[in-house]
Amino acid sequence: MKSIKIAAVAASLLLAATACSSSTDDDDSKGSDSSSSDKLKVGFSVYDMQYEYFQKMEEGTKVAVEAKGWDYVLHDEKSDENEMVTGAQALLDQGVDVLIISPFKPDALGPIIAKADDMGVPVIVDDIGGGGTPYDAIVISDNEDGGTQAADYIDEQIKSLGITSKKVVSITCEPSAVYAARRNSGFRAEIESLGYEVVTELSGNSKAEEAYKIMKDALAKNDDIAGVFSCNDPMAVAASNAVLDAGKDPVKDMVTVGFNGDAEAITAISDGQLSATVAQDPAAMGALTVDLAADAVDGTELPFDNAEDREVYQGVTLVTPDNVADFAG
Repeated sequence: MKSIKIAAVAASLLLAATACSSSTDDDDSKGSDSSSSDKLKVGFSVYDMQYEYFQKMEEGTKVAVEAKGWDYVLHDEKSDENEMVTGAQALLDQGVDVLIISPFKPDALGPIIAKADDMGVPVIVDDIGGGGTPYDAIVISDNEDGGTQAADYIDEQIKSLGITSKKVVSITCEPSAVYAARRNSGFRAEIESLGYEVVTELSGNSKAEEAYKIMKDALAKNDDIAGVFSCNDPMAVAASNAVLDAGKDPVKDMVTVGFNGDAEAITAISDGQLSATVAQDPAAMGALTVDLAADAVDGTELPFDNAEDREVYQGVTLVTPDNVADFAG
């Protein structure tokens, strides 16, 4: 079904190009491939523009679309399921050639994907989830690798600090966050391979207050914990605060690592209140979805990292005191 709809889009572009080929005065398209010279319209339905993460994602998407000389239409879902469904379908009604979507409610993607499929419009999902629908590709951060990087850094720092304990804590996101769960699974696999024991692994449901309690309780049971990895930065900062409230230093007495690269984590690292975080790159994710859109329209085979689930991974970066200045401001 996907090859048919991609071929349909490619064919329509070929017809448009043929219709314009009779004009010898139009030199703009010389030396360009079809994906960059044809005036495609790309619609982007974004999760919620009130959040910095999605502002950066939208900026990366828009810049990449405009760099190709394509038209760009934005729709803000505003963290609302109905707005997501009706708005994305409205983009399709406007005649977009490609739909890029960062869905507030992946489970509600069904009617959107079905309509796009009927219209021969490729759909590229950016983060969050695909809801089990037949989208063309989904871009996600390389979460498992991020967890592995966190484990390696914790091990390195524990040795550097001369800490002899092999006990660590893993605080996970909400159970429904299936992609984010790979962060902690990657962490656990790597940290255990390095000889550590995960004495506590609990869900903080992505909430700072719950992570604080988990860390407080973990320290009450094991006062020699050597490190903690949290699935997101608000929980990491909260866990560090629990360490401080227990009379310990979250950087010198143990190693505390988060995930996301949020501003509060960057500040905490700069202030010596958090050891590290693993930064995502939402702007690069946005640009990557546009590259995939170009491949889909051209009928080029998409470069999946996980072909079975049509996943494409964006790399993540470990942020420590050594490079935190690069991420500040």
